[in-house]
Amino acid sequence: MRTIAASLFISLDGVIEDPAQWHFPYFNDEMGAAVTAQAADTLLLGRKTYDSFVGAWPEREAAGGEDAGFAKSLGDARKIVVSRQPLEFTWRNSELLQGDLVEAVTALKNEQGGRIAISGSVSVVRQLLAAGLLDELHLLVHPIAVRKGERLFDEGDTTLPLELIKSETFETGVLYLVYRPAGAGGDASYDDAKAHLSQGGQ
Repeated sequence: MRTIAASLFISLDGVIEDPAQWHFPYFNDEMGAAVTAQAADTLLLGRKTYDSFVGAWPEREAAGGEDAGFAKSLGDARKIVVSRQPLEFTWRNSELLQGDLVEAVTALKNEQGGRIAISGSVSVVRQLLAAGLLDELHLLVHPIAVRKGERLFDEGDTTLPLELIKSETFETGVLYLVYRPAGAGGDASYDDAKAHLSQGGQ
């Protein structure tokens, strides 16, 4: 079964909206390596993220600059776009996701192939987390409180327990955290927790 991994830039207060407005001062070689390591043969993208990508990366590939290699890898990847509206594609290897998101992604996971990556596309990430289809959540947590904008987790009636499987601190103060879904944490109360409190001063 194929692995689905989502990667997002996120602020300390949970904002994921419009990271181009606040994240570039923290972009260094360490973050560049983390981003390029997420390369995959298939990309699953929401329409807004796809529109953002198609407005930048084909032109950067054609320009042949420092980021042309990365732009080419995005162009060569299969790009599956989640949209309720029909779209006309000009970027190679792009297609519209057909049918229900959960059913289509379940079928996609069962296909032959490599890793499936999601960049941004928070609505898609939320739905796949809720459906238990997301295998890894990569968060690049920036040491800044943006204080306005859409946040990663919206209101809901159920919790989403996660298990931390990797952490790294960049020189800029960015935390690179990788989570996977975890089982329920179980029932506990303050009486259970107080046994772990420090007894200093007594």
